[in-house]
Amino acid sequence: MGFKLTEEFKAKAAHICARYPRRDASLIPLLHEIQEEAGYVAEEAMDELARFLELPYSRVKAVVTFYTMFNREPAGKYHLQVCRNISCHMAGAPGLLGHLREKLTIAEGETTADGLFTLSTVECLGACGSAPVMQVNEDYFENLNIEKLDSLLEDLKHGKYPSKR
Repeated sequence: MGFKLTEEFKAKAAHICARYPRRDASLIPLLHEIQEEAGYVAEEAMDELARFLELPYSRVKAVVTFYTMFNREPAGKYHLQVCRNISCHMAGAPGLLGHLREKLTIAEGETTADGLFTLSTVECLGACGSAPVMQVNEDYFENLNIEKLDSLLEDLKHGKYPSKR
């Protein structure tokens, strides 16, 4: 059973496409819509979207694999993305990543058994001046240390989603 774009999605997509001078310019916003609905962008969804936008599948796949904001597998409620670039690395990101692995008992790319957390590393979050940085879903948490990280995890476990730290 393959993925199919729903009529509701197609109606929303037509509205989004109308905002752009060319249909293919709506690729990223439509990928966001797919991920919002499904929690990730499956291979079948990429294929369907390519047909819908009349684009080569390879172009859709290239966008999904290039940008870290798109999940290609189902992710936990909270997607923890630790920056691993040089500024964050020098400011302690490896220690934070190790702490997360140990505390959550998962490796990079894995999701906790309760479906709450998925752990990933990303090349750069563009917040070098406030390193180390971690993105949780759409929000950045900067100048992290073990204490701030533990407090954030506790808040998340208890359904409290702080906007910034």
